[in-house]
Amino acid sequence: MQNVDAAGLAIGDDHPTRVMGVLNVSAESPYDPSVFDDPAAAAAYVEDELVAEGADIVDVGLESANKRFEVLTAEEELERLGVALSVIEHTSADPIWSIETRYHEVAEAALDGGFDMINDIAGFADPEMPHVAEEYGVAVAKMASPPDLARPGAVEETPWAERKGGDWAEQADYVDMVYEALKQNGLPDNTIVDPAFGGWSEAKTVVDDRETFRRLREFRGLGQPMLVSINRKNFLRSLTGRSTEDALAVSLAATSMAIERGAHVIRTHDVRETVDAAAVGDAFLPERHRSHEGSVTVEELDVVTEADVRRHVERLGTGDVAALATLAVFEVDGLSDGACEELVALATDADATFVTNADGDGGLLVGTHAALASLVGEPAETQGAGVVLDAVASALE
Repeated sequence: MQNVDAAGLAIGDDHPTRVMGVLNVSAESPYDPSVFDDPAAAAAYVEDELVAEGADIVDVGLESANKRFEVLTAEEELERLGVALSVIEHTSADPIWSIETRYHEVAEAALDGGFDMINDIAGFADPEMPHVAEEYGVAVAKMASPPDLARPGAVEETPWAERKGGDWAEQADYVDMVYEALKQNGLPDNTIVDPAFGGWSEAKTVVDDRETFRRLREFRGLGQPMLVSINRKNFLRSLTGRSTEDALAVSLAATSMAIERGAHVIRTHDVRETVDAAAVGDAFLPERHRSHEGSVTVEELDVVTEADVRRHVERLGTGDVAALATLAVFEVDGLSDGACEELVALATDADATFVTNADGDGGLLVGTHAALASLVGEPAETQGAGVVLDAVASALE
């Protein structure tokens, strides 16, 4: 996993989770507590609430990303940039300042004026953006988007059949599209990836966001640190029927889960509470062993599912060992003596293991996904472990 340096703030597996607070200088932005058009008032908000409550990064938005509003041109964003730069001048605190934009010329002007990093909500739809980040030597957050400056986050609107072929487009699910969108125009070493949670298009559903969150660990396959912006998002609050104002609890629960699944930066309007949730997430992270010996680096990959492994396989260009690299353990119960003996033999032949329990009517079945698929005579790539075990249960009924 690549670590990223954001103006001296290290981001990645080897460092604590970073919290990004939000400041908007766009009157149309939907969350009123973070919206300012007076630089002095905005500076006070940054000092007294964002930084004082523990924000490592302050992300400044020049326009609302709400799809109901017209997209500002680069020239219109540059007109608003003066307010943002004035906020920096009025602020005595020294966070990492991030500019949210989709235009490379706005990013350049912001970096020249004192900003430290870029938050590109259009995911390098402007192909000059990664070059600007590299030229200035700054970190850049890249949100999954189509190659269209006017449609940030709307990954399903990408002409996938043209880009990846008709077969791929027909078989791909939403998470596949997000993953591929993040790869457009490359991933320089200083990139932080953002899977684009939220209602960025009419076609996107809460189910899409929930599936992206469930499979968040797959994005570690890109090899870059990850930013998530899930604060009070509809895919979480709709689980409990809460309004935006009452959605803090679900946001904090999801924050700790996101960190466990690989997030390194949490973007939020609720800094103090998110700092606490991040501390819990960090405290219970799984060990991710890394060692360096001369030019040789060894890293234990954080993988749970076959899909997690396949993302790394794709990045590294190795053979597909996903079904061999993932292990499943199942408790089996209700077997006759003969069925137990049969399962022991079947498991042994498939390079899996079945160990009977003390009562002799079941036990533990352990094996790689490939071994379990072999046990029932099915190709590993066509069977999830649960489906395989359903077949085992039916065969031993």
